[in-house]
Amino acid sequence: MPISPSSSAQAARENVAGQLRDLRKDAGLTVVELAASCGWHHAKTSRIENAKTPPSPTDIRLWCTTCKAPNRAADLIAASLNAESMYTEWRRRVRLGLRQLQDSYVQLFRSTGLFRIYSPTLVPGLLQTEGYARALLSANARLLDIPDDAAQAAVARLERSQIIHEPGHRFVLLIEEGVLYHQLGDHDAMAAQLGYLLTAGAVPSVSLGVIPKATQERVLWPQELFHMYDDTLVSVELLSAQVNITQPTEIALYLKAFEELRTMAVYGADARALIVKAIDALR
Repeated sequence: MPISPSSSAQAARENVAGQLRDLRKDAGLTVVELAASCGWHHAKTSRIENAKTPPSPTDIRLWCTTCKAPNRAADLIAASLNAESMYTEWRRRVRLGLRQLQDSYVQLFRSTGLFRIYSPTLVPGLLQTEGYARALLSANARLLDIPDDAAQAAVARLERSQIIHEPGHRFVLLIEEGVLYHQLGDHDAMAAQLGYLLTAGAVPSVSLGVIPKATQERVLWPQELFHMYDDTLVSVELLSAQVNITQPTEIALYLKAFEELRTMAVYGADARALIVKAIDALR
């Protein structure tokens, strides 16, 4: 069975919960006794030990002190914070605005040598034009019911995308052909976006592949949108959240899927022919 995209986060939470449970047992404390010493209800202890409720840093410090293992607190706090960063709801990520969200990726982008991106429905952010990005981000703001700063965010996204022209990075981008027909923005915005894709593949650092709708006997069905940063991080975009995967076995699975999808794509003149066909369909 496929691995759930949020399983890395849940596994990390369960690891922290298990360590806290072991500390309690090693200290010879019951759930009720630990709760009483920490000053909270015993149900909270159970929720933490069963990875139902993430412990706060203060919770972990109290827990470790009560179990006479205060030296364990720092590592457990770091592990817990890391687990919670793996699965982040979009509403939390955009609480400071869509512009801030774009800027938050800059350091990650600059530290990545090889980008692998698969998108079944949207033009990847690195290749988006301003009009297309503005329409997409504005739609996201409406969906998430947050203030719409899409115009500023779109400019920030384009500034961030200049990395494709900087040395030291390579980009392998795969899209399904349907991406070319999902219109975002008005006619002119979509035409400009498709026109840009015609030339994007000519950038030396960029490989753009299009998986044709007419592909027969696909070796792999369409997947969720995901980004791979080198071989150390996979970021999966869900409707409600972003999932950051760092578990090596899961990264290997996404890499295998990416390579299988890549074998179905067309490149160069064949990819441009599909883009031209989509442009013609706009007229």
